[in-house]
Amino acid sequence: MRVTLSTLDTCESSFTPLVVIELAQDVKEETKEWLKNRIIAKKKDGGAQLLFRPLLNKYETETIENQNLYLVGASHIRLLLGAEAVGLVKECTDAAMRAFTYRTRHNFKGFHDNNEDFLTMAECQFIIKHELENLRARDEKMIPGYPQAKLYPGKSLMRRLLTSGIVTQVFPLHDSEALKKLEDSWYTRFALKYQPIDNIRAYFGETIALYFGFLEYFTFALIPMAVIGLPYYLFVWEDYDKYVIFASFNLIWSTVILEVWKRGCANMTYRWGTLVMKRQFEEPRPGFHGVLGINSVTGREEPLYSSYKRQLRVYLVSLPLVCLCLYFSLYVMMVYFDMEVWVLSLHEDSESVWTSLLLYVPSVVYAIVIEIMNRLYRYAAEFLTSWENHRLESAYQNHLVLKVLVFNFLNCFASLFYIAFVLKDMKLLRQSLATLLITSQILNQVVESLLPYWLQRKYCAKVKRKVQALKANVDTTLYEQVLLEKEMGTYLGTFDDYLELFLQFGYVSLFSCVYPLAAALAVLNNFTEVNSDALKMCRVFKRPFAEPSASIGVWQLAFETMSVISVVTNCALIGMSPQVNAVFPESKTDLVLIVVAVEVLGLQGCFTMPSSY
Repeated sequence: MRVTLSTLDTCESSFTPLVVIELAQDVKEETKEWLKNRIIAKKKDGGAQLLFRPLLNKYETETIENQNLYLVGASHIRLLLGAEAVGLVKECTDAAMRAFTYRTRHNFKGFHDNNEDFLTMAECQFIIKHELENLRARDEKMIPGYPQAKLYPGKSLMRRLLTSGIVTQVFPLHDSEALKKLEDSWYTRFALKYQPIDNIRAYFGETIALYFGFLEYFTFALIPMAVIGLPYYLFVWEDYDKYVIFASFNLIWSTVILEVWKRGCANMTYRWGTLVMKRQFEEPRPGFHGVLGINSVTGREEPLYSSYKRQLRVYLVSLPLVCLCLYFSLYVMMVYFDMEVWVLSLHEDSESVWTSLLLYVPSVVYAIVIEIMNRLYRYAAEFLTSWENHRLESAYQNHLVLKVLVFNFLNCFASLFYIAFVLKDMKLLRQSLATLLITSQILNQVVESLLPYWLQRKYCAKVKRKVQALKANVDTTLYEQVLLEKEMGTYLGTFDDYLELFLQFGYVSLFSCVYPLAAALAVLNNFTEVNSDALKMCRVFKRPFAEPSASIGVWQLAFETMSVISVVTNCALIGMSPQVNAVFPESKTDLVLIVVAVEVLGLQGCFTMPSSY
């Protein structure tokens, strides 16, 4: 007999909680009852047909306190049907990867009727998130109890509740036992070993697993550069011009590693089923607004906004403001060079230990200013991109990434290009690169991991004391867990993590030929980065919802663009070297032509290497 959603029981009093919904403290009872009914209602009646109950029952609420916290789960059959709805791909008994269907469930590897581990917890939470986000308004004109919160047919109820402040947050719960096992195999024992990428994927989903997979791959890819760079640095410490061989190796390395990553990434995502996972029609992003109308593609009623108006905002407002920020970054760079000149003249007038140390102060100050400017600009870029009112989340992310990368590239690398190709001072280039790289790595470790972890530890201690002081005859285990997790910071995605690796890749691929220690420092940083990021994911931030991914997305293009720039940069540095110039003592035209020819060949290699997809 065909199993349909209408036959599922949504009145189970006891279920495994997977997702937490927190309402604002002053939410009206009629609103709570309406939300509950919509979540548990059958699909044919416009509901999500999920399991739903308060965290605390009436007695516990009176005994402890009302937190307006609710737990959401689903029956086993409901999750399997949800897996079919979202198009999850699983391995079949014949080793082929196919989209899961409930009707053919017994054809899939590892499936048994009583096996509730067929779907990972991350997949179950993704299914529940999908169902909650697809709760749509039907005949309601407003959210009950809130006349100002207007609704129209087809509007996502959960997004409207979040934007109106009725729902304060929705987040998936950690699995304490599974998390402990993952921690033990991941970061609690410091050792040089591969990460459990498949276990990370099972717990956090493909997007985060791909980030850690790329971090691990990039770290190991840096080792050949570090092995060659260390003796190179030690034996030619004072000879800043002997970098031709290292620059040539750098040129090849920066091109090859990204192509090798494509193959490894495709292998992983095929094994996980996301490489062949069908993409559904992308829904409008929560912040998108406009005049209510009919979408000509889907036929649904949704906000419509003129693309002409959006283009005007992009080119007449956002673009000039971004250019203004870039000009300010260049102005700060020139102030830095004025400081360098002043400190150098001071050292030449009165050489001492203090003036020798003072030589490094401008670079350190400039590195700190760069980090501050990058973070401030990030907020400005997010505001501008939201104001541009992009309909799709993918369009929003692409415009945001473009803005941030352009500014970060100019802010972090403009001074190095100026020193290398205008001042042609290899000693200052080495000093500036070392200072920028080391300072940025230290600041990122402190701001992204150590500080949030310290603040979270303080809050955990406070909550534990509060729960232990309760004189309630109730089981506070789940209550304490939810209370702790709801106050954790929200993980905002892998954007900042990839950006840090992108800038690190730039430091190594562009100018490490004059500072061969750059790769070794990057390797050391990334070994600690793996552990600090793992700690951050497990103990500092709320568990993020899993998101299926087939690749690292737009970041692959960003890294490949940096690789192309590195080809041009290294070829130019080779052409400037005394060794190469000595071969052409009289005719510089031949030298220029040869350098251009090498650049063309290098760029051709970047664009014509066979892809693994």
